[in-house]
Amino acid sequence: MAEQVANFREESSAKIPALTLLSNLGYTFIPPRDCEQLRGKLNVSNKATSQVMLLPIMRSFLAKQTFPLAGKQHLLSAASVDKIMHELNPAMNLGLKAANEKLYNAMMYGVSITEFVDGKKASPTIQLIDWQTISNNQFHFTEEMVIHNSEGTGNRIPDIVCFVNGLPWVVIEAKRPDSSKEGKSTLSEAVSQQIRNQGQTEIPHLFAYSQLLLSVNGHDGLYGTCGTPETFWAKWKEEEIIEAEIVRFKNRTLDESQLNSLFDHRPHTTKDDYLSLIAGGELTVTDQDRLLVSLLRPDRLLDMTRLYTLFDKKAGKIVARYQQVFGIKALVERITSFDEGARQGARNGGVIWHTTGSGKSFTMVFLSKALIWLEALAQCRVIIVTDRVDLENQLSRTFASGGVLSDRDKKDAMATSGRRLAEQIGKGNERVIFSIINKFGSAIKQKECFNDSPNILVLVDEGHRSQNGENNIRMLQTLPKAAFIAFTGTPLLKDDKTENKFGKIIHSYTMQQAVEDKTVTPLLYEERIPDLNVNDKAIDAWFERITQKLTEQQKTDLKKKFSQKGQIYQTEGRIELIAHDISDHFQNFKQQGLKGQLACDSKVSAIRYKIALDNIGKVSSVVAMSAPDTREGHEAVDKDSKDIVQNWWKDNIGKMDEKAYTNGIIEDFSRDDGPDIMIVVDKLLTGFDEPKNTVLYIDKPLKDHNLIQAIARVNRLHSKKQFPEFV
Repeated sequence: MAEQVANFREESSAKIPALTLLSNLGYTFIPPRDCEQLRGKLNVSNKATSQVMLLPIMRSFLAKQTFPLAGKQHLLSAASVDKIMHELNPAMNLGLKAANEKLYNAMMYGVSITEFVDGKKASPTIQLIDWQTISNNQFHFTEEMVIHNSEGTGNRIPDIVCFVNGLPWVVIEAKRPDSSKEGKSTLSEAVSQQIRNQGQTEIPHLFAYSQLLLSVNGHDGLYGTCGTPETFWAKWKEEEIIEAEIVRFKNRTLDESQLNSLFDHRPHTTKDDYLSLIAGGELTVTDQDRLLVSLLRPDRLLDMTRLYTLFDKKAGKIVARYQQVFGIKALVERITSFDEGARQGARNGGVIWHTTGSGKSFTMVFLSKALIWLEALAQCRVIIVTDRVDLENQLSRTFASGGVLSDRDKKDAMATSGRRLAEQIGKGNERVIFSIINKFGSAIKQKECFNDSPNILVLVDEGHRSQNGENNIRMLQTLPKAAFIAFTGTPLLKDDKTENKFGKIIHSYTMQQAVEDKTVTPLLYEERIPDLNVNDKAIDAWFERITQKLTEQQKTDLKKKFSQKGQIYQTEGRIELIAHDISDHFQNFKQQGLKGQLACDSKVSAIRYKIALDNIGKVSSVVAMSAPDTREGHEAVDKDSKDIVQNWWKDNIGKMDEKAYTNGIIEDFSRDDGPDIMIVVDKLLTGFDEPKNTVLYIDKPLKDHNLIQAIARVNRLHSKKQFPEFV
């Protein structure tokens, strides 16, 4: 009896509202029994089938497709339709991720076939989706879809499945609002069920087609995609569809055929209850409704798949968060308009201000994907400008793994020198170019370094850092009609001129919004003061004693040399005390398999911390820093200190290439059994992402952008994090 009550709550609170809303969004409901017939004849024992496509609907769509040959359009042959249908069987032997990516590519780019007409050969690519004219596609949905598991030992029954041209595009799991498990959200239960059903022995062949996965409970909802870990299932906040439109969708009256289709296979009382409910007045819109309208309205659903879905080699399949979607939409609108003022004929630019940790690099990749698909941007080229080599490498890897660049394109895209950049700008046809900002300085001296095309987009990462006056002027001179877009993850402070250089803020997403959305983890600051104090009076008295025989001029000169804070930071006794404190403090995080960073003021301090931590032996560590300048420090007072850096580098890195060394320690640090703590100076203190990185120990002066960027190294989401700490 309890189970019947639970099912009723789930049905009335979450499922029926979802079904009726999908009907109002333009989907056609297929009752479960009819859906079984469309999936293919039931097997001989009259049990469920593992086939998940609606076969006649896909065949019907393909039968209408044509290809050109000898100046005429021809319909596909039956053999070609059969071939395409065969290609759409998921290659589950490759694993779910690979099978999903293969089917995604077929949906995006079509399937190639060979046709012969009157002895003439054609090799057209046939589209499975009409991306341009949405009404040419068919949108269906069903409920309680019984699917045979991959081992043939049982069935799984997803609550709702939505189809596009017969392909199972969306899977929805609906739960009742109230959980039977104390402290456990029903949304969490729904997400767990979605993840479980993707398992190798479950129904991965359904999820091989899926583009969006939703979990709802009547009041609220989360979304993800194939392979999304539970931590990264997200809420959606709509910025484009007005609330009044969602209210209209929710309260639109179903016609008689829609009502019969939805309720004829249910007890009569269910339909009566629904009719009584809608007769009682306007229904209240819930976050479940907002999620369904925002993501499943047919035009938005196709956009989310075509423009806002990526396959990344490290992160897997990614579907954009709402701030990325609306940031790109606002940006596309901005760059498709043209300046009518001082830069007449130039594309308009501006600033995308999305807080650190909210996916800024992927937002750039999504924009580049839009260049492929949106006709208004089809002629555009992209120049991506960073201020550091490690950021350039990170972004180029992201573009390559996101499918926007092939390995060969990635190599061609890199501006390896100022001369190479000048050639790419003036004569090249690369769709994407990566450059360090400083290369513009030498590039602009080359005669060919000029391009007055308005079809160039310059994306500047962390524009506030790299766009000093000279660099900004050089770029404007070189590319007078390009659109300049700054991507920044740190607040535009009162003395920052970023907005003035690039134009208005196009879209913003603040740290507070990110924390509320659980895009990043909230920060916990803990001031730790080991048993160490600098007693100014005692130091002054000691200084007077040891300098009694010196003149006032000599005393003043000595004070200048030895009174810098950096020397106090580097004091070995102080570093050893702090190293003991870090070793003890980090133990709880170490037990959870989490990581930390220690930010030092100098390379000397970094090495001394490394030696101290190794001697204590409670945590393992690695040092990330640039190679020492061999010209440094042979005549200065602190010659020995600088020799420490050079000697350590010689003993530990030797002749290894600095880039290879950095890539190696990043890879080691990301491993579960890798180093616990990465000791940094400036290198990898910004622009470096490792979700397990949860504690930042700060032993150097940081402020403004540098502080915010540093803190953001530890605010990435991870299942074992509650709060990241900076200490």
